[in-house]
Amino acid sequence: MILGFWLDLPVWLVFTLLASYVFGIGAVIILVTNLSWTRSWIGRISTGIAPTYIGVLAVLLALLTGFVANDAWERQRAASRVVQAERAHALAVFDLSQAAAPDMNDLRKALTGYLDAVIDAEWPSMADTGRGVPQAGAALARLLEAAADPRTGVEAGQATQSALLAAVLGLRSARGERLALVGSEQDETKWLTLMVLAALTMVSIGLVHWEWPRAQAVTLFLFAAAIVTTLGVIALHERPFDGPLALKPDPLLRARSVVMAGTR
Repeated sequence: MILGFWLDLPVWLVFTLLASYVFGIGAVIILVTNLSWTRSWIGRISTGIAPTYIGVLAVLLALLTGFVANDAWERQRAASRVVQAERAHALAVFDLSQAAAPDMNDLRKALTGYLDAVIDAEWPSMADTGRGVPQAGAALARLLEAAADPRTGVEAGQATQSALLAAVLGLRSARGERLALVGSEQDETKWLTLMVLAALTMVSIGLVHWEWPRAQAVTLFLFAAAIVTTLGVIALHERPFDGPLALKPDPLLRARSVVMAGTR
């Protein structure tokens, strides 16, 4: 729930909250390790910690960051592919309706109705609620009904009707994959683990550099800036359809313009 709220925010707020968390931890570490009444205690527990200890937590953080980044980018690539596939199947239906001998204007109108429902109703719903809309499902059913009409097979031939049905079913499959990506549950534990590991790595940096306050502040600042930049960019790609950088229905808009130009 917290992750969902965070990723629903504008880009600048995503980075602002992440920076507040990371730099806040850095400020607490600097404060605790440099106060006169805590410095002696910090010195006792920090004595003997080897500087290379930082690398232990940093490696764990890097491995998990790589895993989360790969997961986010793969979801983004899958979303882009499925939208392009939906566009390709819509244009295939249109091209087949144009190439067939009988007039298939009704089928093209059904295709236009489906694209209208997806672009005008379903896309905003995906961003707001993470779900599709019944209008798009009903429009797709009408398109499938038009393609499966026995008269189409009689007038255009079985080969043409089979190709039409394959294209419409491909369109249905692409929509199903798109909605599956939208509705997939986000695993908040990976982000919680990332935040904890980042904080622990900063603690290790602060303990290793406790004797040199300036070096401690510089190293913590550099690490905080790097982790905010990295995790912020990953977060922007975590949800391809309803995140801060959500995909736009531009491929489907172009397909609709082509279909509408050929619909009388």
